[in-house]
Amino acid sequence: MTQAIDATPAVDLNDPKYYFNRELSWLKFNDRVLHEAVDIRTPFLERLKFTAIFSSNLDEFFMVRISGLMDQINAGIDRKTADGLSPTQVMAAIRAHLRPKLRQQHDFFQAELRPQLQEHGIYLLDYEQLNADQQSYLKQYFESQIFPVLTPLSVDPAHPFPRLSNLSLNLAVAVKNPDTKIQKFARIKVPSNLPRFIGLPPELVDEDTVWVGSTLENIIANHLIFLFPGMEVSGHYLFRITRDADFPVRENEADDLLVAMEEEISKRRLEGFVCRLEIEESMPDDMLENLMQELRVAEEDIYELTGVLDLKDLFFFMSMPLPALKDQPWSALTPPRLKSVERSEESIFSAIRKQDLLVHHPYESFSGSVQAFVESAARDPHVLTIKMTLYRTSGDSPIVQSLIKAAENGKQVVALVEIKARFDEQNNIIWARKLEDAGVHVVYGVVGLKTHTKTTLVVRREGDRIRRYVHIGTGNYNPKTSKLYTDLGILSARDDLGADLTDLFNFLTGYSRQNNYRHLLVAPLTLRQDMLQLIEREINHVKSGQQGRIVAKMNSLVDAEMIQALYRASQAGVEIDLIVRGICCLRPGVPGVSDRIRVISIIGRFLEHARIFHFINNGDEEIYIGSADWMPRNLDRRVEAVTPVVEPEAMQELKDILDIMLTDNRQAWELGEDGVFTQRTPGADGDARSTHELLMERTLKRDQGGTIDSIL
Repeated sequence: MTQAIDATPAVDLNDPKYYFNRELSWLKFNDRVLHEAVDIRTPFLERLKFTAIFSSNLDEFFMVRISGLMDQINAGIDRKTADGLSPTQVMAAIRAHLRPKLRQQHDFFQAELRPQLQEHGIYLLDYEQLNADQQSYLKQYFESQIFPVLTPLSVDPAHPFPRLSNLSLNLAVAVKNPDTKIQKFARIKVPSNLPRFIGLPPELVDEDTVWVGSTLENIIANHLIFLFPGMEVSGHYLFRITRDADFPVRENEADDLLVAMEEEISKRRLEGFVCRLEIEESMPDDMLENLMQELRVAEEDIYELTGVLDLKDLFFFMSMPLPALKDQPWSALTPPRLKSVERSEESIFSAIRKQDLLVHHPYESFSGSVQAFVESAARDPHVLTIKMTLYRTSGDSPIVQSLIKAAENGKQVVALVEIKARFDEQNNIIWARKLEDAGVHVVYGVVGLKTHTKTTLVVRREGDRIRRYVHIGTGNYNPKTSKLYTDLGILSARDDLGADLTDLFNFLTGYSRQNNYRHLLVAPLTLRQDMLQLIEREINHVKSGQQGRIVAKMNSLVDAEMIQALYRASQAGVEIDLIVRGICCLRPGVPGVSDRIRVISIIGRFLEHARIFHFINNGDEEIYIGSADWMPRNLDRRVEAVTPVVEPEAMQELKDILDIMLTDNRQAWELGEDGVFTQRTPGADGDARSTHELLMERTLKRDQGGTIDSIL
């Protein structure tokens, strides 16, 4: 008897209909950020903060992603991405999305947030709204503090159009000679080294107000007569430019990478082409045409806006002394196992030797764990060597100071500084040189790769043996962002991890061609293939009638090969939950392709930055944390390290974190098959489960020695 042949055609997983576009997915992420500003459940000043974050995010998006697309279009490159869109099509879709979204943002600030500021005693006023005494004060302030800094630049045959710096806010001024009636154009840069918002002194405002003031550009605009004496000022209009800032460094041709990077940074400020021109919508056509011609900007790259330009400066209002209008303050707690170290009852090394320690920032203290680990290593007379990768950190970081002190104490200190970390290059160069001056051996990474891994290796003599201690994390060694970003790290004295990190640092600093690691998953060497094998193993378990499930948390999911592996897993019957904060090119819920895949995004008071990968493995569970997203750049063009977490207590903590997020009904957004994100809402009982609130509560209970089961 002949077996029936399945006539169902195989699904072509390369079909563009199964993928979302990377850039358009990012725009939807930024829309979710803006929603936090619109959402009345968000404390009022935090709403201003999210408005600022939306604008700040867009600046970087234009400087890197949009400018890159424009480069491709100008070069005639028409290569389509996995979603089937060409650069020209993507640019058209971006512009169509952004124009109404930016108008919505500015209208929302002008019509709602700005008036509501006054309800809370904060008055951001236009100059004409000020009384005579207040105007007199600002006139004196202008003459003494602002006027000496300004440089009006005229544009005529003798004065060519000035070079405008990236992200600069400018006033375009129409000036007329009263005798000849000839009108000329002048440009005034609004100084970025002066406060954007100028407040009035207490004696000039009512007692019940918190702050009263105006913008720097508004004050300048109302005193233009000081800049053009004897002339008639017939109009003034704000504009702002964004330049291409994605300059590739030819590492193979650079004799000195530091010098090459400094040259590229200077180009970024003044030489990149203008990819966006924001203008006051009242700007007259002739002035706009002049700007377009001089800046070589096409009409489709002009954004006409109302009210205050450059809303990222709204971060200023977070400084207002109004705690009731902000999130409840949170102070990170020292992990319970390290409290005895703080009391000097034992060393941090003995605490780590007892058992691997999982730390979770900002709930648990960065300074009381990771920073304390490095500081202790710098002081400890038994420590011989400290090796560390540094991608982004603050210039005044205690981590950097500890490395300097360790070198001064005679230890061998190696710092791999990634000076190609975009927009942190100048900062990284400054403190890299400080490290070198102190005797630290500074390495600038591997040619052709960015070193993005977050790792520290400490070598310590203990009696007649040498022991290695490690930290492997998901976030940067930055004490400032550790208070804002959620990140994980493992502190361990396991020999196998110490040996792996030794091999990794030899790869980074020398000529090692190490391709095999005991437990670490390392990009660009093994991570992609290892992750694909872990997914394939879940498929095989299901095919043999066993359990198969994957829960993965990351910042972005873009890589087509990883997405196809997840599609195959879904088709085989593997249940998959993805927690993706930002870009997600995978289309969930497609019958026969991804109907077993669910995607959520968590947006809230902390920026979700940790990466967790959980494979159920038919009950023999494996969990990994590390620095890599599932993006081509992380898998192929960066040095990344992902580590297994093996201690049962730490594994359970990671599973609990994932469960809390998967049941979130306050900060979670569900991605639909149609590409639309829908925010979850509390059920009939009205019980709101906020990931960040629950994890803060959980950390407090653990600190107090209470049970945490009730939180789950």
